[in-house]
Amino acid sequence: MKLDELIAIDVHTHATVSCRQPSDEVWQAYEAAANAYFKVDGKRPSIAETIAYYRERKIGLVMFTVDTEHEIGSRRISNQEVADAAAENSDMMIAFASVDPHKGRMGVREARELIAGGVIKGFKFHPTTQGFFPNERMAYKLYEVIAEHKLPAIFHSGHSGIGTGMRAGGGLRLKYSNPMHIDDVAVDFPDMTIIIAHPSWPWQDEALSIALHKPNVYIDLSGWLPKYFPPQLVQYGNGQLRTKLLFGSDYPLIAPDRWIASFREAGFKPETYDLILKQNAIRALGLGLT
Repeated sequence: MKLDELIAIDVHTHATVSCRQPSDEVWQAYEAAANAYFKVDGKRPSIAETIAYYRERKIGLVMFTVDTEHEIGSRRISNQEVADAAAENSDMMIAFASVDPHKGRMGVREARELIAGGVIKGFKFHPTTQGFFPNERMAYKLYEVIAEHKLPAIFHSGHSGIGTGMRAGGGLRLKYSNPMHIDDVAVDFPDMTIIIAHPSWPWQDEALSIALHKPNVYIDLSGWLPKYFPPQLVQYGNGQLRTKLLFGSDYPLIAPDRWIASFREAGFKPETYDLILKQNAIRALGLGLT
C-alpha cells in the first residue's frame, strides 16, 4: 500500500458481486434480509466497482468473501478472484481469504496454497454463518497455518444482520459469535493478530475486556454507524483502547463516507481520529510505519 497517499484504511469490506460468476440464488434471500436490516437498496457493487469507489476517495481497503458453503449452502465468491483484484490494485487494496473450518484438511491445503500465492494477507471468519465456535479444535489446524505465516484473522462478533427477520433467523445461531469464545484463540495463538469485528452487541463488554487483556486483539468498528455505538465503546476508544480500535465500514452495507461523518460526531476525541482511521490498521495489518 502507498500509505502516505491514503487518508484512511477500511479493514472490513465485502466482495458481494463477482466479476466471474453469477449470483448464487441460495444467497439472495439472505442478502434481501440484510438489505432490509441495514435499510439499503438491493443493488450491490461488483468487486471492480468497489475498488473504484475506494480509489476515488483515497481510502485503502481490506476485502474478503465469506465462505458459507457448509452452513448455508451458498456458493462463495472465489478467494482467488479477490486475490487477483488485490494484486492489480496493491497500492490501496489488501485481500483476506475466507475458508470454512469445516473443510478440514482441504481447507488447510487451500489456505496454504493461497498464502503461497503471495497476495492473501489475512483471513476472515464468520462463526454465525459458518456454524462453529471460534475455539473449536477443528479450526485450530487452520489457525496454525495463519499463525505460522504471522497473518491476522478477523472474526465476526455479536448480532448478525445476515438472517435477521428470516424464518428461524435463516437457521443461523447467534451463540457462535459471542466474542468470549475468541479469548481462547487469543491465548492459544498469542502471536496471531486477532481482530474482533463489529461492536459486539449484546456482548460489547466481553469484547472490550478481551482487547484490553490480550495484546494481540483489536476491535474493528464496522457494521454500525458510530452514533449508535454503546457509550463504553467510545469511552475505551478515547482511553485505554485508543490504539486498538480500527476503522471498518462493512461496505456496501454502510458507506465509508457516511461512517466517517458519523464517527466525527460520536464523541471520539480529535487526537484519536488518525489512530482509528489509519495508524492502528497499519500496525495491526503489519504494514510498517509511515
